[in-house]
Amino acid sequence: MNPVESFKMAATTLLANKLRSSLTMLGIIIGNASVIAMIGIGEGAQKYIAGELESLGPNVLFVIPGNRETQRITFDLPKTLVLADAEAIANQVPTIVGVAPEVNSRAVVTYRNRNTDVNVIGTTPSFLSVRDFETAKGRFLTQIDIQRSNQVTVLGADLADRLFGNTQPIGQQMRIKNATYQVVGVLESKGSGFGTDYDDAAFVPVTTMANRIVGRTSPYGIPLTYLVASARDTNSVDAAEFQLRNLLRLRHKLTGEDDFTIRSQKDALETVGKVTGALTIMLGAIASISLFVGGIGIMNIMLVSVTERTQEIGLRKAIGATQQDILVQFTIEAVILAVAGGLLGTAFGVSGVLLVGALTPLEAGISPIAIALAVGVSGGIGLFFGVIPARRAARLDPIVALRSA
Repeated sequence: MNPVESFKMAATTLLANKLRSSLTMLGIIIGNASVIAMIGIGEGAQKYIAGELESLGPNVLFVIPGNRETQRITFDLPKTLVLADAEAIANQVPTIVGVAPEVNSRAVVTYRNRNTDVNVIGTTPSFLSVRDFETAKGRFLTQIDIQRSNQVTVLGADLADRLFGNTQPIGQQMRIKNATYQVVGVLESKGSGFGTDYDDAAFVPVTTMANRIVGRTSPYGIPLTYLVASARDTNSVDAAEFQLRNLLRLRHKLTGEDDFTIRSQKDALETVGKVTGALTIMLGAIASISLFVGGIGIMNIMLVSVTERTQEIGLRKAIGATQQDILVQFTIEAVILAVAGGLLGTAFGVSGVLLVGALTPLEAGISPIAIALAVGVSGGIGLFFGVIPARRAARLDPIVALRSA
């Protein structure tokens, strides 16, 4: 039989049973939509996290006290990184153009009858340039504030809003851990970075932080939570990391394992890529189970169809239709159901990804490969699961078929 005629006959048969055909396609539709949506959302999450890391700057290096083993087994990191280390790096490493030390601690901040528990960050004036921040109002911390341990603070945008509302915060007095501080500036909104929400933080001079809030808990100076070093350019990052490591090992008189960890943006991106990639594959694999279930549904319905159309098959074979003709027709019906379900599922999946991109910070990630794969797999499933009912129909004896009718 002409393939075009077989296709027309298969389409006519499916349209004659619209409800059954629609319900049969439902499993494939859900499977395709799930696969495309899960992969798209996974890719969107990966792009979002990569963008957040890139906002830290491509040339930054994070130095954290303790090696990977101590970080793994304890939450209380050793106090092996001090302010003097940051000053030495800034002065002695030629590929480093700026160093921003940070001492982080939670504390209650109060203005009049409003109080909240926030992250208080002790740092230096270089924080602005190294972390690429800008002040929206007033000024940032100065070297004089560091030298004199002045009780001044700069607020993140969200914290300033929450405490002061429509009141001008510059020049106001507020309390941090039962001591009075003058607000001298408010930062531009930037968001979180490296696990810290800087929009909801108060910044004070690092010396004030050590003397009045957390205390000096290391015999070698002011202990740091971590420090951020900015390399001269992207090409200097590897050299900067090598020089920085050698200087710290020399200063800490190390002969064995490092007592600090250096992480670059490149390392973070690679780690995030592996994690989100694995999650995307896992989500896609879970969603693809729906495709398999949809294929079984197609096989079941086609088997029912063979039973219902026994008389039709007998008549066609009696007037000269071959086994090949019957096989092709039933196979085409199964493939039409699978491909039509795949295309509808693709439309729903893409719409879902676009909706998530519009309603959340995640970037809509529509993968042409995922779409092609999902539609191709759904067509293959239709072919695979349609062959068994088609072969059963093709092998029916016309005499037996006519008698059973």
